[in-house]
Amino acid sequence: MCRLLGYLGSSIQLDRILLKPEHSLVVQSYQPQQMTAGLLNADGFGIGWYEPENPPYAYKNVLPIWNDANLPQLGRYIKSSCYLGYVRSATSNLSVDIINCQPFLHQNLLFVHNGFIDNFRKTLYRPIRNELDDFAYQRIEGTTDSEHIFALIVNEFEVNHNISLQQALGRTITRLIKLADTDKISFSANIILSNGKELVASRYSNREASPTLYYIKDHHFLSNGVLIASEPMFKGDWISCPEASIIGVGENLEISVNSIS
Repeated sequence: MCRLLGYLGSSIQLDRILLKPEHSLVVQSYQPQQMTAGLLNADGFGIGWYEPENPPYAYKNVLPIWNDANLPQLGRYIKSSCYLGYVRSATSNLSVDIINCQPFLHQNLLFVHNGFIDNFRKTLYRPIRNELDDFAYQRIEGTTDSEHIFALIVNEFEVNHNISLQQALGRTITRLIKLADTDKISFSANIILSNGKELVASRYSNREASPTLYYIKDHHFLSNGVLIASEPMFKGDWISCPEASIIGVGENLEISVNSIS
């Protein structure tokens, strides 16, 4: 299982959420506390962020995040009001390659995923591709289940340009549920998705327990912002996201929680 985070709020330096917390994403890469599978997240990482009036940016590496000597300097330089971050524990048989590193980008969208589709290449690989129109199908470059899930989200936006982030994510999870149910395939989908102005996240698994996901708002460490993360990153009133739910953070930082039916 990977570890991920999403931030939306006042503009802050990247190192404020990436490096400085006592249980930062870097620490979670080598000392996670709540992973349901695996011991380390050493198969690469990625950071995505936004600047006003520009498409999102991403910095990725196949190195373990603790081995990237550039990151402390970038953390001091980059400043944004919206971040997505991720450290990877690669699923068996899915290559450790820069093309498979998240976040994945499309136009104004950033996407990170913590989870898996059981035996993906032999189960939902073809059914997911059969759900896609040509545009979403052709934009897939890597081999991961995560990128194929993102392609389903991209497909939702291509079919309906007025769809909201929450609607696109909810419909994608519902579609995965139906595809997986046919042959009783296990999957989990903790996802964070953003367009730079809003943030949405899902916590879902069709197994007994979902991977953990938490959020916190207006902590003194953040000042004026919302942080979503796989594990609490510092002491505070973190709220566990309900299982089978979608958490939305609007432009005004209001938080909504809705069940995935």
